[in-house]
Order: sequence, then structure tokens, then C-alpha cells
Amino acid sequence: MTRPLLLVGQPLLAPLLPLLRADHDVIVLWEAHTPGDLAKVDALVWAGEFPLGRNLIDAMPRLRLIACFTVGYDGVDVALARERGIAVAHAGNANADDVADHAIGLILAHRRWIVAGDRQLRAGQWTIESKTRTRSMGGARLGIVGMGAIGVAVAERARAMKMRIGWWGPRAKPNLSCPRADSLEALARGSDILVIAARADAHNRGMIDARILDALGPDGLLVNVARGQLVDEVALVAALRDGRLGGAALDVFDPEPTDPSRWADIANVVLTPHVGGATHEAVGRMAQVLMANLAAHFAGEELPSPVPADG
Repeated sequence: MTRPLLLVGQPLLAPLLPLLRADHDVIVLWEAHTPGDLAKVDALVWAGEFPLGRNLIDAMPRLRLIACFTVGYDGVDVALARERGIAVAHAGNANADDVADHAIGLILAHRRWIVAGDRQLRAGQWTIESKTRTRSMGGARLGIVGMGAIGVAVAERARAMKMRIGWWGPRAKPNLSCPRADSLEALARGSDILVIAARADAHNRGMIDARILDALGPDGLLVNVARGQLVDEVALVAALRDGRLGGAALDVFDPEPTDPSRWADIANVVLTPHVGGATHEAVGRMAQVLMANLAAHFAGEELPSPVPADG
């Protein structure tokens, strides 16, 4: 019996190859292959944040499934895939709790001066007179942009810390207990901390612009655990340098990897290299979902974790 042929898109997915090869024939995009090889591909395994070009899709006439290993799929033209009769799957909510944990960690690290305090101590600058006052988590006004699985998980954690929670997204969600702001700008204006947890798409690039940053203000903290392209980074850097924004705690950037020189002289930031969802447990769940999506597709069954209908 002929086994399905998979194309694996990025070298970072190489650890999956032994798992995938147990039930499929596999070729990889970063090694030598021919147009004839691509013409035989049945499914594509892809890291969803990377742009998937039309030319590659055109080279695979048999392609019927794009299986994103990742939760995000913003690099995939879902409309084009559906037009071609190609199903698109992703990892669902596999890392939502871990990303939410990381968001809270970034807030704590910045608001409670954990990173800067560590640097001060290591530099031998800790004196009795130099003790810095920080701000409590309890009572802080937290605005969440995007109330999907990650946003909800952030809200659950923030509620336990006695924070006051509001949110904004393009669509109302009546089942949520926390109030939805009238606009993104209104949410920023009424928040001490603004957490970006929205899904990135072609319509919301740069939605956190100078106007939103000014609304958040000189005492406000911007936290981004979603996608770097949701924030106008040029405007963000300018607002931080000018003191129009109090601080930023970022796990994602535009582009990635970010140029470290961009942040070298900005003191009021905490930065991590896109690791919010990269726990052993979350990656294990993502692999399980990927294999389940592939198995269901080739069995002619409903995908366990398809991209949402509005995706």
C-alpha cells in the first residue's frame, strides 16, 4: 500500500521527522528535491508563522492538507487554500495556558522590577538607600486585546491576582464576564497594562500604533505575547524613548529574530525570544494534535483541529 507523501517546511520542524516517518513518506523543503517530488506531495507540515507562498502551493497539485504544527497560522493564505480545496489544520489551544503564564510572568518581571533589580544587584549597585518601589498587581487595570483561548487564560490568572480586567476584540462575546471596551483606544486609555493576545491576520497589522500607545500613556505597560506585526515597532520604540509609554514586555517582534541594537539603549523593556508557548509539555501536545490531524485526514475523517471557519 502506498504511504502518503508529506513535505515538511522548516528546519525547526526537523525533530518531528522520526515521528512523521513512522506512517508517511517524507521529504523536506530545506534539502534537495525536484519539481517531480513536489508534484507527488499529499500534505504539507508547516510552521504557521512563516509565509507560505502561492508558488509552493502551485507546485503541489495533489496537496489536500496544510497541517500547521503551530497554533498560529497567519503565514498561510487560508482563503487561497479553501479555494483550492485544501484543508488547513493547526494545533488548536495546545499552548494557550503556557503563553498566558508567560504573559503574567512578563507583567511581574516588569511591574515588580524583577529583571532590572537583578541587573542592579549583579552590578553591585544595591545599597540601603537605593531600594526601588514597585507597583502591586492587585487593583491594576488589565486590558486584554483578543479574547480567544490565550486571552481567557490570561484573564483567569489575572483574576486570581485581584486585577481589574477589561478586553476588546472585533466581535462581541456575550459569555464573557469581564466588560468589552467600546474600542481598542478606549481599552488602552482605561488600562494600566495592555496585553496583546489577538490572532494576527492581514487586517490588523500595526493595530497597536502611536495613537494606542499614547492612550496607554506614560505610566502604561504594553505586553505582547501574540505576534510582533500587531505592533508598530517604530512607533513603540519612539514612545518608549520619548517617555510617552511607561514600558514594554515583549516575547514577539517584527521581524524575528529582532535586531538587539534596536533595544540596546532602552531601559524600560523586558524582552524574551518568542518562548511563551515553547514548553516541553506544549510542544508535546502540538505534536499529538499534528499527528491526529494527519491521521484523520488520510482516514477521510473530520479534522480534530481545523482552522476556524472565520480564519
